Amino acid sequence: MQAISWRFVALGASAFVFAQAAGKPEFEVASVKSAASIVAGPDVNIGIRIDGAQFSCSSYSLRDYMRYAYDVKPYQIEGPEWITQERYAVSAKIPEGEGKQVRGMLQSLLEDRFKLKTHRIQKEFPVYALVVGKGGIKMTEEPPDPAVDNSIDVRAQGGRGGVNVDYGHGSYFGFANNKLEGKKIPMPRFADMMSMFADRPVIDMTELKGTYDFSVTLSEEDYTAMLIRSALKNGVTLPPQALQMLEHSSGDTLFNAVQLLGLKLEPRKAPLDVIVVDSAEKTPVEN
Repeated sequence: MQAISWRFVALGASAFVFAQAAGKPEFEVASVKSAASIVAGPDVNIGIRIDGAQFSCSSYSLRDYMRYAYDVKPYQIEGPEWITQERYAVSAKIPEGEGKQVRGMLQSLLEDRFKLKTHRIQKEFPVYALVVGKGGIKMTEEPPDPAVDNSIDVRAQGGRGGVNVDYGHGSYFGFANNKLEGKKIPMPRFADMMSMFADRPVIDMTELKGTYDFSVTLSEEDYTAMLIRSALKNGVTLPPQALQMLEHSSGDTLFNAVQLLGLKLEPRKAPLDVIVVDSAEKTPVEN
């Protein structure tokens, strides 16, 4: 079997939590350019990176930038097909001391350069409800940590070696070497990460309030299928061999993994907010 190699950044909905100040935050200076699509290869990188005062992303669609800026999932954005196809590179400087305003700055940038206009509605979606299984959870609950706050700069990366997300304060999520593991993970965050491997949104309905440690070993088939799905969810174009492997998988990979942790995924329907794109320019305003 040909080796599949890619590298991407996985973004959960709770990846960054930024406070919104009065007024309209803006980047000090920003560049927006058209970019090529991401194709799997020996060294492929996509995703948003914040390094000190620098915000950068090499190849995201307008929808990808919107889901980060407005802190929503891809399925919560509706608009013309091109907002998922056209790719753009953004490089911007964050004003000193304004790191917590990055989401608002990106919103301003999209509205300015793409002339983006939106409105919000609510729609019912098919979802997976994450609930506790009959036998109870099979995870270790961590004692409360009063030092942890919600302003976390998450660093995440993925590739053929797996997916790793560092939330800071000793909290992390790992999916590598045929294992699914995490430390100090609250259930809403766990549900967000499971959505990366699922064919529909995963919503936390466990009512568990703590943070948990877990580690389970998966079959190689389940692990590979979940890894391929996570790459597709992050916009990586994979070779036909990878897609064929996914077609031949059982489809129960995520359910199997969750059950090993004493949890369960139940198909349901739930109302969720949706951002509708009223208008946007495919070619951004010049820098």
